[in-house]
Amino acid sequence: MPRQLHLSAALDSPGRFDAGHFTALARLAERATLDFVTLDDSYAPEPRRLDALATFARLAPRTRGLGLVPTVTTTHTEPFHTSTSVNTLDWVSEGRAGWLIGISDTEAQARAFGRKGVAPADELWAEAADAAEVAARLWDSWEDDAEIRDVATGRFIDRDKLHYIDFEGPHFSVRGPSITPRPPQGRPVIAVPVAAADLAPGAPAGSRARVETASRYADVVLLDAPGPAARLTAATELRLRAGESLRILARLTADLPDSAAIEALTREITEGGGGVDGFHLVPAEPARDLAAVADRVVPALRERGLFRVGYTGATLRDHLGLARPASRYTPAAAVPRPAAAPAATTTAHAEVTR
Repeated sequence: MPRQLHLSAALDSPGRFDAGHFTALARLAERATLDFVTLDDSYAPEPRRLDALATFARLAPRTRGLGLVPTVTTTHTEPFHTSTSVNTLDWVSEGRAGWLIGISDTEAQARAFGRKGVAPADELWAEAADAAEVAARLWDSWEDDAEIRDVATGRFIDRDKLHYIDFEGPHFSVRGPSITPRPPQGRPVIAVPVAAADLAPGAPAGSRARVETASRYADVVLLDAPGPAARLTAATELRLRAGESLRILARLTADLPDSAAIEALTREITEGGGGVDGFHLVPAEPARDLAAVADRVVPALRERGLFRVGYTGATLRDHLGLARPASRYTPAAAVPRPAAAPAATTTAHAEVTR
């Protein structure tokens, strides 16, 4: 039996401002039983751009199995708020949320906020790593059984099962705990975009910092690589850094105007793996191309035993074959992959400061 692939897709549709459009795209992706969809976002001015996380919150009750992974930037934002927002998406989707980490690296975007100037890419990715660390600790800060909901005594939570995270780093100081219960997935899936060039010897500091963030915090890497050989080299290096549990999906343009293009994409997917776990499809025309994926590409993959017939689990972690992590604060919990930062804060309530 051949190893089954993971497939996801981007819903990016510049200039679209209606929820119905994205709902229709998500339902096409779900008809194809894709693992998840992404939606890009940034602070760059773009007419009629929708907030990606809010859009997916709207899509959550209109889908049943599809994973929802919006881009959320870590620049000019606070990790306490980001962790709460992504956690909320995980709750409203019943465990299908993820977070595609983005950064904001232009002077125009910095001026739009007015809080600080633009920073080098390596500093921004180091800040992103701190934000991911804070989010993971906050998601863990409620043990799974912290809610007791005891009507007789009027006790909603067991305070002994809520934990201060006491994070102190160069970019954030966060006391915690979270204001929301632990996510259904334990921790929503974290995705990081990486290019094969980021792993090349002599890559710039920003590339090295991006790879370091992905190696420490990503569950999924969306890999840009020019072909199977480059994919294999990059995937091998990423797994050496991050471990075998990392899921690597190669970005692949899906421009499917006719049968020839559909057959070519299907052949590229079936023959061009290059050591990756699957592919992240980037449609040229989302409505047309996702319909072709659902009606032509995926059935062909199923005939070859390369893709699922239906969703066999309830959460995005289930789709990806990823274990639900134990809270680091639960007795005998497994040690998390990221290195711990030193504890230093002393404030007695939930807070975030820069």
